[in-house]
Amino acid sequence: MSNTLNKTLKGGEFLIKEIPANDIFTLEELSEEQKMLRDSAKEFIDREVIPQKERFEKKDYALTEEKMRQLGEMGLLGVAVPEEYGGLGMGFVNTMLACDYCSGANGSLATAYGAHTGIGTLPILLYGTEEQKKKYLPDLATGTKFGAYCLTEPDAGSDANSGKTRAKLSEDGKHYIINGQKMWISNAGFAEIFIVFAKIDDDKNITGFIVEKEGTEGLSFGEEEHKLGIRSSSTRQVFFNDMKVPVENLLGERNNGFKIALNALNVGRIKLAAANLDGQRRILNHSLQYSNERKQFGVSISTFGAIRKKLAEMATGIFVAEAGSYRAAKDVEDKINELVAGGMNHQQAELKGVEEFAVEASILKVFVSDLTQHTADEGIQVYGGMGFSEDMPMEAAWRDSRIARIYEGTNEINRLLAVGMLIKKAMKGELDLLSPAMAISKELMGIPSFDVPDYSAFMAEEKAIIANLKKVFLMVSGAALQKYMMDIEKQQHLLLNASEILNQLYMAESAILRAEKHFSADSVEAAMAQLNLYKAVEKIIAAAKEGIVSFAEGDEQRMMLSGLRRFTKYTNHPNIVALTEKVAAHYIGKGAY
Repeated sequence: MSNTLNKTLKGGEFLIKEIPANDIFTLEELSEEQKMLRDSAKEFIDREVIPQKERFEKKDYALTEEKMRQLGEMGLLGVAVPEEYGGLGMGFVNTMLACDYCSGANGSLATAYGAHTGIGTLPILLYGTEEQKKKYLPDLATGTKFGAYCLTEPDAGSDANSGKTRAKLSEDGKHYIINGQKMWISNAGFAEIFIVFAKIDDDKNITGFIVEKEGTEGLSFGEEEHKLGIRSSSTRQVFFNDMKVPVENLLGERNNGFKIALNALNVGRIKLAAANLDGQRRILNHSLQYSNERKQFGVSISTFGAIRKKLAEMATGIFVAEAGSYRAAKDVEDKINELVAGGMNHQQAELKGVEEFAVEASILKVFVSDLTQHTADEGIQVYGGMGFSEDMPMEAAWRDSRIARIYEGTNEINRLLAVGMLIKKAMKGELDLLSPAMAISKELMGIPSFDVPDYSAFMAEEKAIIANLKKVFLMVSGAALQKYMMDIEKQQHLLLNASEILNQLYMAESAILRAEKHFSADSVEAAMAQLNLYKAVEKIIAAAKEGIVSFAEGDEQRMMLSGLRRFTKYTNHPNIVALTEKVAAHYIGKGAY
């Protein structure tokens, strides 16, 4: 990869830079060590988890705990934990790989795994003192003990800092006494270590605490929640009634809990994208197998165009989701390594590295979780009436996938966050969005070129379209920001439009660069990247137009609509039916993704 790019690339900077294909990382570049990690996780899931589907659907919480302990014995709970604390000490891409392939077969296990390795462990790894890390991380890394994360309250969901749980220093100064409650706590039924957030006295912000279940009085739990999906994922309310926590168990600094929560969630968001990838692969594989075997009118239903279109779009979505997820993961890893090389300790470097790409994390969380729900829904359609039966794999996959759009902040919150974080970066001078936005305004005032570009090189036109789509985002968001200034955060409809442009743009670029880097012009991968780009352009046109006609008027509106037409114009339109058929034929013939 280009060292120059990785030393200068910032989160969100893809909007104002042309990213060469050689400077992104893809699944095609996994090392032998990474392939072994992937294969080990997949083999375990196929052998130990898939055959237990019926038990998982019958709220067998003990089974989830058992499989988690087995994952711990294999080292798969400690991939991100440094070796000195009992983990494997691997890089960020490896943590994504482990999450990807440990999470795809069963939503209950995926939830337990994500909650434990992410928000249950990372706050201690990233913010804990040396004593706290030595005390707690070895048990968490090996599955000797499990972690849970207590943030959400009945009256404080997305507004985490408004929680009512309170902590007060005891008279002898040795303990914090905590009172309050938390809800929707994953792993609560079998966790031994809890990350709890509470406000000390009348502090403005929450503070984090490490709570040990064993020997702690005043800690109690509600009954298991009855949920739409993830039925063997332990989810309970947690109550604190004059619960004593030693002062040395305060996590990070007082009043700093909100930042701990946000950074833990940033990691959780990008890992949630990974956690949804193998589930999509498995849904597609089931759909391919069923459509090849199911006969109607004397032929396999995989010969029907309507079914082939669904299968092609499912495969395309997976290719795109993989491209964006692993591109961002490597960007995070490169940033961490760069900061460590510059003298920063690994703990701080990981914090800064993940924080740098928080925009991309939110993009991925939204795009991949939305896509997974759609993929599961289409899987049911492929199965037809059989898909609605509990005996088939699609019914549970559809229910389990629904929660992903709520986890780690709802998709609506994350859409607003992504654009909001970009605006804040620009206002702080960390990302120059103003100069290119002004340049686009001048471009719109000028006379467009009528020369026909040379698009003979592989992906030349597609990359030109990507560059123009970046102009669409800057044109629309720049004009909206200029009109509303500091009140832009109140214009949630417009921010959602901007977010749709942002999400489609980042993912489409990722797929185009992946195809360019590793595949030929006549490959099925190129067809998927081109197919996705066409669909992305249509979605961006709709979102941009809705925004433009809603906040601009008169000449400004006409100029921006003209610019939108210019920036989303194909010189050579792709044959969508031919691309779809090419993808469908490949995977139907192969029988698996």
